[in-house]
Amino acid sequence: MINRYISRRRFLKAGTLASMGFAVASTDALSSWAAHPRESIDAIVIGSGFGGAVAALRLAQAGVQTLLLERGRRWTITEAQNTFATLRNPDGRSSWLSPFAVVSDPGSKPIPIDVYTGVVELMVEKGISVFAGAGVGGGSLVYNGATYQPTRANFDRVFQGAVSYDEMDKVYYPRVRSILKPSTIPADILATNYYRSGRVALGLAAKAGLTGKLLEMNLDWDVIRQEIAGTRVASGIIGEYWYGNNSGCKNSLDRNYLLQAEESGFVEILPLHVVTDINEVPGNRYAVVCNQIDEGGNVLQTRTFISSHVFLAAGSMGTSKLLVKAKAKGTLPKLNYAVGQFWGADGDTFALQGGLPPTNPSQGTPSVVIEDHTNPIVPTVLLPGPQWNETREGYISYLDMAIVPAKGSFNYDYSTNSVQLTWPKDSPEVVQARKAALHTLQTLNKANTSSAYQPTTVSVNDGVSGHLLGGAVLGKACDFYGRVKGYKGLYVVDGALIPGSTGATNPSFTIAALAERCVERLIAQDKICK
Repeated sequence: MINRYISRRRFLKAGTLASMGFAVASTDALSSWAAHPRESIDAIVIGSGFGGAVAALRLAQAGVQTLLLERGRRWTITEAQNTFATLRNPDGRSSWLSPFAVVSDPGSKPIPIDVYTGVVELMVEKGISVFAGAGVGGGSLVYNGATYQPTRANFDRVFQGAVSYDEMDKVYYPRVRSILKPSTIPADILATNYYRSGRVALGLAAKAGLTGKLLEMNLDWDVIRQEIAGTRVASGIIGEYWYGNNSGCKNSLDRNYLLQAEESGFVEILPLHVVTDINEVPGNRYAVVCNQIDEGGNVLQTRTFISSHVFLAAGSMGTSKLLVKAKAKGTLPKLNYAVGQFWGADGDTFALQGGLPPTNPSQGTPSVVIEDHTNPIVPTVLLPGPQWNETREGYISYLDMAIVPAKGSFNYDYSTNSVQLTWPKDSPEVVQARKAALHTLQTLNKANTSSAYQPTTVSVNDGVSGHLLGGAVLGKACDFYGRVKGYKGLYVVDGALIPGSTGATNPSFTIAALAERCVERLIAQDKICK
């Protein structure tokens, strides 16, 4: 499709741009886009996760010719059900351009793999290590499927009235549900041995006076039933999701939002296109420079795409790093002080509880949650889930999420032409998440101690997260609908908009709903429609 909209024009030199009153940082900044053939399109979306997929579909429905640039490859479920690597047998498909599998058994030696454009990237930053999805569908390929709406009180605590909870609750969360169609675990599946830990967790919550409930999950429960029956490969029922689900049980974005966007005829997705720079060019337009790579990460060519409307949806890390780099290099010199600030990890903490009734701890998918919104430290939830390599009975692994201030920031390093995140992991406000998780676990332990079982908290750890939020926050770097301040036609529509937390919930649902809200307003008001 894109070839129908190619526009070839003579390249403009830096002096010409300056004479037109255009702010030019350096000849080098211009050469990053002017040295390559340019292709024009009505709208560009960078990234195909929960923000980018929403933007692509809604732009398509508005009749806007849209190009979606995705750094990763496509991951289509095969008849042989062997699309992805597994946690138990990782290979190059598991990890983004890494010589080692990025998810491994703590304390064990790293597992060497072929360098490949795998489905998960591990970024080691200052104070925290973070995971991000890579592929058509972004983080939806590797998340656990939890589609979790925050409470009004917790949502308002994060957004401070800048975004209406009523509007989100009545319009935008339901809109996302209508596409993803999440549902709670059916009783017959919850009753199986694979989901024993979920049943134990609900019992622990009930005895402690905490709220235990079923989560809406973006899973196809009929496929899970087929896994249980042995007619599809075991994947969801054995704790596999970090590297994708080979059975097809996960309703990832390539199977709904992105599929509908492509089928419209208005959206073209270009996988294996890594965006490196964004430049402002004359006529209120932007040059998006990217490297087209092969599946080994080798650069095949550099391409530049021109558009008046660019939607950044490369995830909190990708979007923030692109903007911080553009500000530092002067390719987007009008970006304000807030770009690269107010980042957080959703209060993520990982805990292990032992001394419980039999739990079958390596099996099943996350399906229930324990809520402790009145935790005296900060509102906290515990999401029990399988630990694929846990062999000891009576153990439950938890992902704990809390509301913690967005204290992280990004900085550009001129010597390496790279951007790094700094997270103050030992600051009192950040440590609150650990303390809150420990408090809730102690509440559970005390209420469930008996002559038969002695629940105990084995460990509570942070420093790792897959819930990445902030860096281009609403009302600070952007307006309250994602317009980047100082730039007409440049938008952020992903988790970078959110100040560090989604109210003690998994972020994907709120990211998608917020993108629905933003894109609807932008299409209506910013003359994007054709």
